Amino acid sequence: MPMRFGDDALLWAAWLYYEDGLTQGEIAQKMGLSRASVNTWLADARARGLVNIEIQPEKFRAVALSRALKEHFGLQDCLVIPSEGGAMPLIERLGQAGAMALKRLVRPGDTLAVTWGRTVLALADALHHPGLADIRVVQATGSTTARIPWTPEACASRLASALGARWIPLAVPAIVSSPAVRDLLMQEPVLAEQLQVLGEASRIVMGISSMRPESTIHSSGFLEGIDQRSHYQDAVGSLLGRFISARGELVSGPVNDRTIGLDLAGLRAISQKIAVAGGMDKVAAILAALRGGYIDVLITDAATARGVLTADGWQESPRRNSPDPVSPAAARGYGKKLINAARDAVDESLAGALLAHENLIAPVPGTGRAVMAQQGPRPGKVGIVIGGGAGHEPGFWGYVGRGCADAAVIGNIFAAPPPGPILAASRAVHGGAGLLYIYGNFSGDVMNFDMAREMAEAEGIAVRQIVTCDDIASSSPDSRASRRGVAGNVFVFRIAGAAADQGASLETCEALARRAASRVYTMGLALEPARLPDSSRPGYSLGPGEMEIGVGVHGEPGEMRHAMVPADDAADLLLDRILAEMAPARGDRVAVLVNSLGATPAMELYILNRRIRQRLKAHGVSVSHSLVGPYYTSLDMEGVSLSLLHLDDDLAALLDHPCTTPALQISPPVK
Repeated sequence: MPMRFGDDALLWAAWLYYEDGLTQGEIAQKMGLSRASVNTWLADARARGLVNIEIQPEKFRAVALSRALKEHFGLQDCLVIPSEGGAMPLIERLGQAGAMALKRLVRPGDTLAVTWGRTVLALADALHHPGLADIRVVQATGSTTARIPWTPEACASRLASALGARWIPLAVPAIVSSPAVRDLLMQEPVLAEQLQVLGEASRIVMGISSMRPESTIHSSGFLEGIDQRSHYQDAVGSLLGRFISARGELVSGPVNDRTIGLDLAGLRAISQKIAVAGGMDKVAAILAALRGGYIDVLITDAATARGVLTADGWQESPRRNSPDPVSPAAARGYGKKLINAARDAVDESLAGALLAHENLIAPVPGTGRAVMAQQGPRPGKVGIVIGGGAGHEPGFWGYVGRGCADAAVIGNIFAAPPPGPILAASRAVHGGAGLLYIYGNFSGDVMNFDMAREMAEAEGIAVRQIVTCDDIASSSPDSRASRRGVAGNVFVFRIAGAAADQGASLETCEALARRAASRVYTMGLALEPARLPDSSRPGYSLGPGEMEIGVGVHGEPGEMRHAMVPADDAADLLLDRILAEMAPARGDRVAVLVNSLGATPAMELYILNRRIRQRLKAHGVSVSHSLVGPYYTSLDMEGVSLSLLHLDDDLAALLDHPCTTPALQISPPVK
């Protein structure tokens, strides 16, 4: 052996292999040894502890979650990828993972059915696996609107090309104008032949659609002209253009008898159902599909996997060899709360808030969960109505008053307010210039505020709506409309209220609030999850040396688990994600909200604020408005969220406008 390697050949072989990345053959040639010797030394290096291979925690969690999903739902197989991975969007990464899985699963002679959607098309684009004999790829449904690139024929034809397979289309629309037209087409011999091939499918590759407005089922045209609330209000997702409830059962409606393609009974009969879907907006839909028995192999991401498991009552087991073991007595399983009865907590809390701020807010007559500004409606002024679930105090009643909202409607804890109180609040603050509704992007809020809008418009009240989507952890940038609305709400309420107080028209108030909503970004982390009053138990568990990154404000877990870090590093984790997406230029201005999620004390918030201001200054971004405190909480969660509003001259001026509410007081500028 050459002397330049010293006396410890095993050490040098390990270094060349694990650090320099040489192959065993290259090491053997370089060191003048046989390849067998190198192989033996490398194994010995690991056995003696000279080399310690450590799996990255995020990847370990993905493996653990995959096993948990497989066991909990009785799946044939499951692949869970990390929720983050460089600059590539989640849809493309899921497509790559799906392509990897399909290479392992597909066999010569298979008839492979294919649905449509963004993720299915990404899978087809990522796949290259020709050479299998006698493969057929058949569309699972007829064709959809050509306004989208991920049509059934595009997904099926590209997948067939990637496999070198024969493509069998369904040469009809997926949805036709009437059941009679469907029955007539089903009698056509060509379609009957194609449907026979579909009935012979041994596997199916499918996406899963949520019911969000920007989801595949909406963009594909299935619900055009259909009142979703009247016919599909119980649906949480869609497979093959068929709608399913939270229990995985078919939700019947006018589309069912007009759809041509595989139905849910036919789907269940296929021996291997491969679903590729991810993103927190799809948790309910994926869980419903699992409960209905429509998935055998699932490819998803870690955050979605944990969301699905948690929503079905799964409790994460602590990992073995935890570096910071704690006794059961020290573990925070239960929380102590100063309440009377859990069922009365929201009403009693709101009653106390009205008494504490009786000079600013008053109850809306005839309701128990709506408050309005004491000053009442002003003739000719646009009314701003906000709302959402309880548990976010001082949201939402804390932002009612001069220069902000005119009314707020409160639901149960983490639950949307019903349409009735929203309509009552709308009537109470209507000054003749119309109303602007502002609320977070949660399915219940979207549905109930939309119903209230329709009822208000039937009474002749003009209503516009802003749905906030500032939580960057809940969806990728290319699916921003799927994101949750969280603490960034505070800035949007403020902008809209200031514009209305200055006498702006409904159209102008809407445009300014929409601009603010599109320019605000929020990212949160938790050290301990929130505990609901009725159980005093957390929705998920965190170890003493762990924190959750990307948490929601309704008790949702985050997108990743992270080791505890000092305050400066925690601030960097939040700020770096926001700056990467906001992409401000040097000289730009922002408004900053360092927000306690409930139990984080002021001392810690100000430590974080100090670091955030340091980083923004180094980035060349100035801070012209700053809020630090519990502005939008999640019950007793120990955690923090950071919101940045990317300012322009109009938005900055509106933030300076005087405001007097229970949670915000902005004085007129001193002249």
